[in-house]
This record gives sequence, structure tokens and C-alpha cells, in this order.
Amino acid sequence: MARGGGSGFGLQDLSRIARAQGSYLYDETGKAYLDGSGGPAVFCIGHANAEVNAAICRQLDSIAYAYRYLFTSSALESLTEIVHRISGHCFKDILYCADGSEAVESALKVALQYHAARGLMTKRRFIARQRSWHGNTLGALSVSGFAARRRAFEGSLLDVAFVSPANAYRMPEGCTADTLVSHLAAELEQTILTLGPDNVAAFVFEPIVGAAGGVVPAPPGYAAAVQAVCAKHDVLLIADEVMCGAGRSGTWCALEHDGVVPDLMSVAKGLAGGYIPLGATLVSAKVAAPIVSEHGAYMTGHTFSGHTAACAAGLAVQTIIERDGLVERARSKGAAFQQALRGSLSKFDEVGDVRGRGFFIGVELVTDRATRAPFAPDRGLSFDIGQRAFADGLICYPCSGNVDGAAGDTVILAPPYNASDAELEEIDVKLSRAVGAALASK
Repeated sequence: MARGGGSGFGLQDLSRIARAQGSYLYDETGKAYLDGSGGPAVFCIGHANAEVNAAICRQLDSIAYAYRYLFTSSALESLTEIVHRISGHCFKDILYCADGSEAVESALKVALQYHAARGLMTKRRFIARQRSWHGNTLGALSVSGFAARRRAFEGSLLDVAFVSPANAYRMPEGCTADTLVSHLAAELEQTILTLGPDNVAAFVFEPIVGAAGGVVPAPPGYAAAVQAVCAKHDVLLIADEVMCGAGRSGTWCALEHDGVVPDLMSVAKGLAGGYIPLGATLVSAKVAAPIVSEHGAYMTGHTFSGHTAACAAGLAVQTIIERDGLVERARSKGAAFQQALRGSLSKFDEVGDVRGRGFFIGVELVTDRATRAPFAPDRGLSFDIGQRAFADGLICYPCSGNVDGAAGDTVILAPPYNASDAELEEIDVKLSRAVGAALASK
């Protein structure tokens, strides 16, 4: 299996999938793979759920899709109702799209439209963080601090300013746990002042960094601190919850943990759980008001925005999550699962950190626990672990470059919220086995 730049797997020599059920996938040879990462943190209630499939089929029997700008639908309206409820009625409007990149792209466009509606046409610049990932469209890629994924497109990306990651495991030089948040907030404010507050549209961040950092929750107080800085300078706060949201981190909105409501928020992966592609941009009342007043509508959207069958899939997935208490399960079982992983992996000196929230957990590998020095990039340790786990029937999500864009090895685990205790134990055993085998081969 070839090594790639994102999850670690290229497109050559891939196993051919045949079917899936619950937390397992099966290739054409009949080999089973336990989905320990939910693919790329997508499959939140597992595969081939009969209730979801039936809801999709019912919708297809009626109509697969009606153009969003001509018709609404009961599927879209019911999904909107449940998302408003489980997100705490914190947002005014929900703009549907097909995936996370589109959701982030829409958030960027809505931020620009908001300032334009207020006559502030100089507020065009975005600020984002290093070691971040926001998507594959040119706009979303522009605000991503992921060197390997940006390199081929440099020269055609937006001019974005970047600030330091919010990573308590790898703090900026001179910072302590007590000074980290104030340091990062001051850095953001200084960047706004350097660019000029009249020129800055929004600050974009992941409350828990996914692929670019290997599951890095922002330290306590960080979200509130950057929100205050943004509010002071009339800069919008955009939270990218495509990977960490929709219940993945143990609260439906990841920022609920921090007591913060952003101006704009993107969600996707767990929204329809991988059954049909679906994403959304959630817009606050503050942002919606001048846009509706001045322009009458949002100037973003795509052919398949609010796709009827996709909304039916999302409605079925979110109904199950709410009814069965799966967000709460991700929170409680996730904490125990993380503790079990920490115990199993503690025997390896090269496991420097096990972190995360809910069923969103990252493991970072280092050459030395004291210095936290990363392995050389050409070692490809995380991909080695991922390939060994895959051969053993476990799907995990290996990533690289979390330290400086090139060096740094992490492995992400993001099982379905309804994974059984036995399945969680199997993930633990097989990951430990893969880590041990990869380290022994160096």
C-alpha cells in the first residue's frame, strides 16, 4: 500500500471494498477491517445502518433532489430544526452544501459579504493558524497552515496571515501553561493591528485541530480569549468544526466545551455520517442581519446545496444520535477509551502524548519524551504504523508534519459513537501491536 500525504494511503494497490456493517468493512477477499478512525472521522454511527438506509430509500422513492433555489423540502426543514435544537439554538441560518471544504468556503464568503453589507470593503484579509487544515478548495486551502498540502498551489492562494498553533504539548518558546493563552491572544491581536483592523475580515480556527496536528484541543480559556480579541477589533470568529464537531468531541458543538459561540461555524463529516455527502455553514444572527437587510440573501451556494436525499440522510443520522444519546456516549466512553489507550501505549517510550476529547483521540510519536523531538520525516513512522494496523485489520488515520510542516508523526482514532466496548478494546490491542511492530523495525 503506497504512502500518501494526508491519511497516509495513496491510490495504488488499494483493497477493493465489498460491503460494510456497523464498525467493520469487508474487502472482496472477505477480510474484515475495524473502522477505528471512522474513515477520516466521518462514520459516526457506523456503516449500513438499516434505519438510515430506509430513510434514504423513502426519499429516493419520492424525489431524490429538487433544486434548493426553487423548492424547500420536509427533509431539509426537519434537519434544520434538529440541528438548531442540538446546537443550542445559537445560530440564525444554516446554509447546506456537499462537504467540509464547501462549508469552510461558504463561511469565508459569508464573512466577506457581512462586511460588504456594512460598507466595509477593505475588510478582506483572513488570519488563520499554522498546523491547521480547512479544506481543498482554493479559499479553504489558503487559510490552512498545512505545508505539504499547500505546496503545489502556492502563488494562487489568498494572502492569509498565520499565527501560532494553540498546542499545550508544543508551546511557543518562553511560554508556560499559565502564560500560553495570554501569549496566543496577544499574538493574534498584534497580527490584527499589524494588518490593520480595517483590513481584517475574520480569524479562522479549529477548536480541536484534526489532520494537521493530530487532534490538538485548544487549551482552556483560549477560545474565549481569541473571541474577545476579535470582538474588540470587529473581526469575525469562524470555527471550523468539520472534523471535531457534530458530537465527535463529546458535545455537539466542540466549542460548547469552551462556552463560546462563534460568528460562523462549519460542520460536515458527522452531519450525515458518510451516508451521503453533506456539509453546512451555521450563521449567527449578528452576521445574518446586515446581509439579509442589504442583499436579501447569501451570495454563496452550489448546484447541490440542500440536496434532498442528503438532507434525509442527515436527518436520520442526527435523529439516531439524539435519540440514542450518542453524543453523551462519545463523551463518557471516549474518556475511558483514551485512558485505556494511554495505559496500553505507556510501555513505548516513543509515545509522547495521547490527547483529545470524546471519540476524537490523537497519539503523537517522539524520539525522546523529555525533549519531544520528532522522528525524521523520511522515517514515515506514522504511515508505517497505519499500514501495519491496516494489514492487521484496523483502520486508523496516520498524519505527518504536525511539528514544523515536515517532521512530526501522529495517529488519529475516531471510532463510531456507537462502537461497542469490545470493538474499542480491539482498537486498543491492534493499535498497540502496530506501534510496537513499527518501532521494532526502525
